[in-house]
Amino acid sequence: MQALGLSLLDCTLPVPRFPTNVTPPKFVSFHPTLSPFKFGIGLVLTSGCWGYNPLRCGGSLKVKCASNGETDDGFYIRRCVELARKAIGFTSPNPLVGCVIVKDGKFVGQGFHPKAGQPHAEVFALRDAGDLAENATAYVSLEPCNHFGRTPPCTEALIKAKVKKVVVGMVDPNPIVASKGVDRLRDAGIEVVVGVEEELCKSLNEAYIHRMLTGRPFLTLRYSLSVNGNLLDILGNGVTDCGGYYSKLLQEYDAVIFSSSLFNENLLLPASQEPGANQPIRIIIHQDPSPSNKISLDLNQVIGKVIIFTNNKTATATEVAQQGIETVALDQISLDAILDYCNRQGLCSVLLDIRGSISEFEELVKEGIKNNYINKFDAEILPVWNGCGEPDPLQTLKRLEQGVKVENLQSKASNQSVVVEGYFKL
Repeated sequence: MQALGLSLLDCTLPVPRFPTNVTPPKFVSFHPTLSPFKFGIGLVLTSGCWGYNPLRCGGSLKVKCASNGETDDGFYIRRCVELARKAIGFTSPNPLVGCVIVKDGKFVGQGFHPKAGQPHAEVFALRDAGDLAENATAYVSLEPCNHFGRTPPCTEALIKAKVKKVVVGMVDPNPIVASKGVDRLRDAGIEVVVGVEEELCKSLNEAYIHRMLTGRPFLTLRYSLSVNGNLLDILGNGVTDCGGYYSKLLQEYDAVIFSSSLFNENLLLPASQEPGANQPIRIIIHQDPSPSNKISLDLNQVIGKVIIFTNNKTATATEVAQQGIETVALDQISLDAILDYCNRQGLCSVLLDIRGSISEFEELVKEGIKNNYINKFDAEILPVWNGCGEPDPLQTLKRLEQGVKVENLQSKASNQSVVVEGYFKL
């Protein structure tokens, strides 16, 4: 066995191509080991064999180099983010937060905020650490609070535990926090470092941050496309099952906007299939309360709250009066009114799901683009080639003279579909 130390940042190592009649060296795995370099890894070669051997096929090996662990604050903040993600769909209107307590380069306490109204991440991590928290370093993805809400200030818990240092991923944009937690810790003689893996921490709580800065929920546009670019009124096979992208999406959002035409045949309301998932509020747009567009819901099968936005209170009220469904009557249904309602309900994120009667969404999409209400999009591309049916509400986007700039494009596979997501550059 041979160990090789590398003092490199992230790098790609070329691998020679071996002739097919030559048996290449056999390897089983690469194991990180301690290195004398601050930014280095040890590469340990051991006997065995890969199912895919890059030394046989040629190519390259991607090497991810890390620090020795004790001085890499980013490593511990990334662990905080990993912990925080365990509570996706449960903390709103609170942010997702993770915390770890580290002493002598070892984890001695870990925790995350599980649900609004329950203790914050720092409290769980300190409980886990116990007396070992004294003179340790606390890492937290979001600035500790310094006010009494439904729980006591986390700053006081950290001070009482006698931690010597606190590393913060990002400052909390909430005006009642906004650097006050950092100031309190420093006033108590604790060393504080701010802004470690800040972009990662911001992406974790993009909806929470957006609402704090704008007073409006974070809005995502979701739609399905054929491979030749036409809008579809369907979802892909398997995407609504547990682990499918759509099931996970419903878990992540506080509310989802649907067309009433989805439910004119007593169809079930879409629900997340993730284990223990909180179900989003279903906002149903009912712009044409005529006999041909009658809402028919089996409330025995409904999971979660349903709200109907309508421009005809009398017809809709009669229709749902005995179903216990909340109705909001407006002279004209608009995104502005819907988002304002959601904000007053304390909702941080809303998904605009373009399915059903496509025409019901045309004005909403136009308004969203014009007023910069739409922050993000999720486009599901299905393995279907078809012609274009009714008018495309996304035509508003296509006809803009200067177009709409998007950034941070990413793609992922979900069963047979490919999902492309990105952000509108506002």
